Amino acid sequence: MNQDLFTCLKTLKTPNGDVNFYSLKELEKQGFPISSMPFSIRVLVENALRNYDGLRVTEENVRTVLGWSAKQASDKDIPFMPARVLLQDFTGVPCVVDLASLRAEAARKGKDVSKINPLIPVDLVIDHSVQVEYFGTNLALEKNVNLEYKNNAERYMLLKWAQKAFNNFSAVPPGMGICHQVNLEYLSKVVLVRNGVAFPDSCFGTDSHTPMVNGIGVVAWGVGGIEAEAAMLGQPSYFIMPEVVGLKLTGKLPHGATATDLVLAVTQLLRKHGVVGKFVEVFGDGLNNLAVTDRATISNMSPEFGCTITYFPVDDQTIEFLCRTARDEKVVQTVEAYCKENMLWRENESAIQYSTVVELDLSTVEPAVSGPKRPQDRIVLKDLDKTVRKVLAEQYQREFVPIDERWTTEVQGKMKTVKITQGAEQYQLSDGAVVIAAITSCTNTSNPSVMLGAGLVAKKAVERGLDIKPWVKTSLAPGSRVVTKYLEKAGLTQYLDALKFHTVGYGCTTCIGNSGALPPHIDKAITEADLAVASVLSGNRNFEARVHPNVKMNFLASPMLVVVYAIAGRTDIDIYNEPIGYDKNSEPVYMKDIWPDDQEIANALNSALDPKDYASNYATAFDGDEAWQALNAPTGQLFEWDPISTYVKEAPFFQNISEQVSAPKNIIDAKTLLVLGDSITTDHISPAGSFKDTSPAGKYLIEKGVTKAEFNSYGARRGNHEVMMRGTFANVRIKNKLASKEGGFTINHVSGEETTVFEAAEYYNQHQIPTIILGGKEYGNGSSRDWAAKGPNLLGVKAVIAESFERIHRSNLVGMGILPLLYSDDQNAEKLGLTGHESFTITGIEEGLIPQQIIQVKAVGKDGKVTLFNTKSRLDSQIEIEYFKNGGILNYVLRQFLKQS
Repeated sequence: MNQDLFTCLKTLKTPNGDVNFYSLKELEKQGFPISSMPFSIRVLVENALRNYDGLRVTEENVRTVLGWSAKQASDKDIPFMPARVLLQDFTGVPCVVDLASLRAEAARKGKDVSKINPLIPVDLVIDHSVQVEYFGTNLALEKNVNLEYKNNAERYMLLKWAQKAFNNFSAVPPGMGICHQVNLEYLSKVVLVRNGVAFPDSCFGTDSHTPMVNGIGVVAWGVGGIEAEAAMLGQPSYFIMPEVVGLKLTGKLPHGATATDLVLAVTQLLRKHGVVGKFVEVFGDGLNNLAVTDRATISNMSPEFGCTITYFPVDDQTIEFLCRTARDEKVVQTVEAYCKENMLWRENESAIQYSTVVELDLSTVEPAVSGPKRPQDRIVLKDLDKTVRKVLAEQYQREFVPIDERWTTEVQGKMKTVKITQGAEQYQLSDGAVVIAAITSCTNTSNPSVMLGAGLVAKKAVERGLDIKPWVKTSLAPGSRVVTKYLEKAGLTQYLDALKFHTVGYGCTTCIGNSGALPPHIDKAITEADLAVASVLSGNRNFEARVHPNVKMNFLASPMLVVVYAIAGRTDIDIYNEPIGYDKNSEPVYMKDIWPDDQEIANALNSALDPKDYASNYATAFDGDEAWQALNAPTGQLFEWDPISTYVKEAPFFQNISEQVSAPKNIIDAKTLLVLGDSITTDHISPAGSFKDTSPAGKYLIEKGVTKAEFNSYGARRGNHEVMMRGTFANVRIKNKLASKEGGFTINHVSGEETTVFEAAEYYNQHQIPTIILGGKEYGNGSSRDWAAKGPNLLGVKAVIAESFERIHRSNLVGMGILPLLYSDDQNAEKLGLTGHESFTITGIEEGLIPQQIIQVKAVGKDGKVTLFNTKSRLDSQIEIEYFKNGGILNYVLRQFLKQS
């Protein structure tokens, strides 16, 4: 039973009647400095106050939040209980598998399985599975959707079963849009009323770009599936009281600069400042010039900055957006009334104190892209050609050759070029060529200004007689069907189609790695000549091998620039001074000739956007098409596991779990499974894309009678732990310093044989040899991918020693019972002389763990040399220690359930 700790429960009049709320004004009257707190911290205060029960949320927790100080960072952990959970299907399927597996184990122990249910609303949006296998025709959408259902019927039947089997669980079927855009345009309410109490909407999402709705004033961030499941089941999330970095915006974006250019500038700025694990809150006069969709574009890329959230307080722009997206009028009035009454409306910014402040003058933002391997590596557009040439020279030993000389250049050490004949058409494919141009991703497809801008670029290009280059695979994947509506109303769809930017699906597509196969003749030319080619996409991620395994350079850009580079066909072009093409009269056409001005975009926005389109689109959000309705899903409280399924299997983590916890043990004589460098992403650890028949996962599926054509992707197979553990550390671009080649290889330290990571781990598990991983800086950055922790758990990894961890991945490691350790005293493997060929003993675990304690590690080389060094445990709170002792957070939750039943 929650209690009113400070007697601050007040009444608010709303259009739907009186509601109660926990008053921050009342707290201020009692002497707490609410006015000087950032708005995001005020939301944490309200959350702790409302959820105070003396057990999960204690008085000490509440006072810790109330004691937030801009001047002194706290090392105390605080609880947070989100109002709801957002899932996408790649991470959502394993969540449902875990919930179904918890019920299965409870049933085996004779418990009432109906009591295992989400306690807060959970919305799952199916958006990650559609692949761009068909493109460039009006039939692309229909064919890709048909293929999606064919490949994913088993997974979708599980999700459809979950809709009926669990309380508080809803699924948005395929074809509605991307989860974050659906969340922004429909699911987020900004203020909620439950059981007569009004409070700020908040959300955990099993996708790292969940902060997108920070743009409308909703505190939300990405968590791993493990942490999300715990939140569903009533467990608070505990984290260290955050510092808050104030991002002060001034001025106005100049002509030619887009919201995409702005977010890439912010990404670079905040990465340089250092915001990992911190909150960012935006303030300043520049906010008056940013629409909610521009704000959401910035918030969306919070994980690329490294921060937890990028919060924009509620203001008039928020209200305008809620009205434009057809939110209920009474809900909008309640949002405004509540926020103004409870000190959550953007005003009195000068009184707020931030831990640090970073400033950005919007007028200084220039057109840019980022890449070729990381989102934070921003390149001013005018310098892209020079950067590409430098990358080709330094990383691939290619010497630049002018475009008109490449037909005859096949000299070793110079730029590689392949002549391609396809039908009556002949052309050259060179290093630096754009082979994928994708308008994709929630980051940009949620923003009408850049989407309509892309349509206008296409219109002007077609009117000048331009076309895309024949080697470019194009695609348009809107984040919701509303985008299709306003492009059609603006009369721009026909021009995008003319440039082969046909709609291929409503989902993440290329941004998540579902770019599909390249045309065979293009793929053959790339692989046989070892060409270093590129993709240009309006996405948020461009990590190695993510977009396509054979595309070595990937550049993030605005949708408008995606169209431009599809026409230009190469990234080494001087985009401002060279023609991007020639019209039918052989006259040169430059980028400036097809770039719309601000007024043209504004006119398109005014004529094409209609709240009625949002209302009609989301009125049937949960209904699904005929294919969804025809799915024959099982029924009942327990899921019927199909023993021959290669998509969905009962999770092994809870089977025959003991009701009592065994004491944790020291890690003795562990072998190193991998030695990794800096910026190892969750894509490196647990890739989401396609895989070969020669990989461990491929061999497993072939043994089960699955043909190569039916493999689908790792992301689609996340409901089957047998596939996923074989795919762990199997990224084709991962560089393990223990192996002689790229990819998922390592050394078996016992036999000395170089083998796959899976085969080595299997050997160690069979012989009860523990393993560890040595990492560098930013270990585990990128997607909030729980299989990047589940996979290592199943491989037998006991600890990861790194220089720094990405926030979500550290939490996931703890959630799977893996010990995250930080090198102390600015040490790392190289400085300590560690090669990974040592045996490692980690002590201090049996003796009794405390949060963030110093733990000693002993490394013994093959020559007997002993290296002792200290590490800092990143078990940050007492509850995380309990999770670790239990072997993971869900093991802890299940044992609590078994005790109480």
